[in-house]
Amino acid sequence: MAAGGGASGAGPRPRPPPRAAASSAGGGGAEAGAAFGSSGTAPPAPPPGARMRGRVLSAWNSLKYGFPVRPRSHVTRGSPLHVLGREYSPGREAELRALARDVRSRLFLSYRRGFPALRSGWSSDGGWGCTLRSAQMLLAQGLLLHRQGRDWTWPEPEPEPPPAGAPSSALRSLLRCFGDHPRAPLGIHRMVALGSGCGRAAGDWFGPAAAAHILRRAVETWPDSGGLSVYVAQDCTVYRGDVAALMRGGSGAVIVLVPVRLGGDALNPIYVGGIKELLKLESCIGIIGGKPRHSLYFIGFQDDFLLYLDPHYCQPYVDTQQENFPVQSFQCRSLRKMPFGKMDPSCTIGFYAGAGAGLDALCRDLSRVLTPPTAPERYPLFTLVEGGAQGMEPPPPRAAPPPHDPPRGGGGVRVPMSFSPPPPPPHGTEPLWGYQMLLTVGGSHVIYCSPPPIKMN
Repeated sequence: MAAGGGASGAGPRPRPPPRAAASSAGGGGAEAGAAFGSSGTAPPAPPPGARMRGRVLSAWNSLKYGFPVRPRSHVTRGSPLHVLGREYSPGREAELRALARDVRSRLFLSYRRGFPALRSGWSSDGGWGCTLRSAQMLLAQGLLLHRQGRDWTWPEPEPEPPPAGAPSSALRSLLRCFGDHPRAPLGIHRMVALGSGCGRAAGDWFGPAAAAHILRRAVETWPDSGGLSVYVAQDCTVYRGDVAALMRGGSGAVIVLVPVRLGGDALNPIYVGGIKELLKLESCIGIIGGKPRHSLYFIGFQDDFLLYLDPHYCQPYVDTQQENFPVQSFQCRSLRKMPFGKMDPSCTIGFYAGAGAGLDALCRDLSRVLTPPTAPERYPLFTLVEGGAQGMEPPPPRAAPPPHDPPRGGGGVRVPMSFSPPPPPPHGTEPLWGYQMLLTVGGSHVIYCSPPPIKMN
């Protein structure tokens, strides 16, 4: 996997030829539909061959991901388990039932097939849209906190269809925002249209950093966001002043997204403790991550295993524009585990700060986790600073974390070192991360990199 690609797909796949120039992300694009008030001339339709190829690949990926192996969830009864800020003791039957209900209350947004075709001809996101689906699940968790609070659970028994003419339930209203049709403000059509702002198109691989900026633009241009904004950290740094400005004097709420890279080709074990502490925070809404080219939505951990929701399950399209559409396929039914060591180092961590004192509480929690007084030697996953990014001196460079296998031997040994510019990324990969230097130490290569801000028109 390329150093900047992130968890962004499910293995090498063919993709259609690049489409013609797309409209600006800010305008919504042709795939977003007239509901977003796109201005200017719509991009020309792709050639017929590209549309046919998109249809064929959609059908193939629908078949490939339509019959997944979904093993029964397994938890260790003797160890505490953490899910989005809540701790459970599975050894107790009451807490095991509470855990099951909490997991079933997460909105499950996976691959879909048979939805209204994108301009490029794709009628399924199977095989390429897993990062966008993980991003949707993270945003859905933030919206649940914003609208319902952390104690909300999936209605049991299943929610009854509302009477004709009655307002939709809170659950159906939220799910409509993520519908797979051009008018849904947070649906796959809208996200693909916004992806053109960072050079992505339907059938391409989306990285977790690109997904963060797509979420920001989607919420920015959503008139019914209810005072919710999205902030994306710059160069692994969260500027509190900039976050506060988005909250409009405390009257609004904000989702903070932090794209990070926690190692070179693999996750550096020094970060595992920090990831666990962040997932213990109730303000944490999960992580857009996964394995190399295989995106997953991480929501917790137990011992040395991450807990996640897997979007690699291609379900039939559900028309959320109908008055009483079925909701069962949007409920999480399976919680899966993965060792920390298999986690791709590229990921985006999400947090929610509510109106009022929410930002103060979030900053206190982050300061405690990122720079704990009891473990000052812990290398922080990112930094939190006062002030804003504009007109402020950049933070001092951080020391590099210790490598996986530090060299042994006594002091005073001279190690040959040299600096050289990094090689260009391989053809077809996503150059989202900006290399700063390539440091050669004693024949070993260490890449220092940070995520540059992605310009979105």
